[in-house]
Amino acid sequence: MTQPAETAITALSARDLSAAIHARTLSCVEVMAAYLDRIEALNPEVNAIVSIRPRAQLLAEAARADAEIAAGRPRGWLHGLPQAPKDLTATRDLPTTKGFRGLQKHLPPADSVLVERMRAAGAILIGKTNTPEFGLGSHTYNALFGTTRNAWDQSCSAGGSSGGAAVALALDMLPVADGSDMMGSLRNPAGWNNVYGLRPSAGLVPMAPQPELFFNQLSTEGPMARNVADLAMLLSVEAGHDPRAPLSLAGDGTAFAAPLGRDVAGARIGWLGDLDGHLPMGAGVLDTCAQGLAILTELGCHVEPARTGFDMDRLWRAWVVLRAFMVSGSLGALYDEPRARNLLKPEAIWEIETGRALTGSQIYAASTTRSAWYQTLLGLFERYDYLVLPSAQIFPFDADLHWPAEIAGRAMDSYHRWMEVVIPATLAGAPALAVPSGFGPEGPQAGLPMGLQIIAAPGRDRALLDLGHAYDLAQPFTAMKPPLARRRP
Repeated sequence: MTQPAETAITALSARDLSAAIHARTLSCVEVMAAYLDRIEALNPEVNAIVSIRPRAQLLAEAARADAEIAAGRPRGWLHGLPQAPKDLTATRDLPTTKGFRGLQKHLPPADSVLVERMRAAGAILIGKTNTPEFGLGSHTYNALFGTTRNAWDQSCSAGGSSGGAAVALALDMLPVADGSDMMGSLRNPAGWNNVYGLRPSAGLVPMAPQPELFFNQLSTEGPMARNVADLAMLLSVEAGHDPRAPLSLAGDGTAFAAPLGRDVAGARIGWLGDLDGHLPMGAGVLDTCAQGLAILTELGCHVEPARTGFDMDRLWRAWVVLRAFMVSGSLGALYDEPRARNLLKPEAIWEIETGRALTGSQIYAASTTRSAWYQTLLGLFERYDYLVLPSAQIFPFDADLHWPAEIAGRAMDSYHRWMEVVIPATLAGAPALAVPSGFGPEGPQAGLPMGLQIIAAPGRDRALLDLGHAYDLAQPFTAMKPPLARRRP
């Protein structure tokens, strides 16, 4: 194998990079140096990676990883690969700020399960990826580190809350990345930066340790990547039961390390579009999504319009209740401390106060609505193998805005209403894969990415990745690179 030029190292797929390290045709030091050079050149333009460790420390850690390879002691698929966990997930030796000024120097007592598994597989943590304060909002900005800029247009939002991870991937500053998703936090930034992100089935990737382990069923961690095969390999590291997460699913992640490639011809796909007019959509969104639907058709899938038959206003009201219940519980202690409350952003305070005004009966009623939606979705999956929605309702907006006030002339009544399109998968605990679907055709949206979210029945993550892999091999979009990504090194 010919050793790649240093400027090409960061363009390698994560699988190829791992193979080169294990074959000793690339050293971990070379890989680390190439990625750090790339980060130094591009990260100041986009602010995707924060809390970056000193270069000398990272190169020394990479040299130790090389020594392990030389001694025949590789630790796993991620051996020597630089990683920057999302700043919501706990890292014992890197600040876990959650984008909040009050946690600027916070070091958790232990890694999250996800980070623990990445380290065990050989990853070298170089820093964290930026996120909105406590992950609230699909726009990555906070008062501690500032705004993360879109990989394709630095005047625009990167999405969120995994915006730092998506931008780092799109600009080849990380080979793969982890994210998390409550309200599209993996799916929206993946779509807006022309990469892939998987919200896995509820419980597939354990989230622990946490103060509360039973009610928190809206959020999940998951993988992001520049291609689906890399994404599946990262999922193989992240997935699997852990007793510290009592609702995590049985088994491990080995099924996701097996080669992808099942024939997807004949798959039945229901296109939900704007949910029969329920969702306002920005100009060009549905037309751009049609490009992705055409690729699915070319693969031999049967794509047709679908309707849920469910009261989507009722589903939204249930979402607001359940989300406020969870956020008010998790952030309530900060709200009760005046000094910390003064540092919270208004949207966090609104969520907490909304949650504290809820009654037990209201929370139970919202959970009943969620349950009814789950049953409805199971019925849809008797007719369809997959359901498809846009990954967002608008193209990336001005990065200096906090959130869009309206879409297609319809006012948004909360800071998260503009991302309503993602709640159907979340509330069902269903796996949803964000895939690129093209770029805005004209006007302010020209050249800005948009994605699809392909949703499978709960537990069918592997089948979803098989479809995603076929789509990945057929689509032309990721061959295009952001203008900033063409800068050397």
